Amino acid sequence: MAHSLSAKKRVRQNVKQRTTNRARKSQVKGQIKQLETALEEGNVEAASTELRLTAQKLDKVASTSTMHKRTAARKKSRLAKKVNALKAKQGG
Repeated sequence: MAHSLSAKKRVRQNVKQRTTNRARKSQVKGQIKQLETALEEGNVEAASTELRLTAQKLDKVASTSTMHKRTAARKKSRLAKKVNALKAKQGG
């Protein structure tokens, strides 16, 4: 239990930040799921559109302290690799 005023304030700040971070992370996860469903359907146009939107959302979240920038870059790279594999499969 926090006793000092600064510790009580820090507890309040942590609660507020946790809810914000959870909301941001759930938005990213939802966007990634939309991309993965487009990949499963084999729709190249939808997948490339969803990849662009997912990359935007990941960059926005990585600009805050919610997610590290290298974590976002790693996720973007792995998703782009999946979309490129689908494009190669459709083209070849």
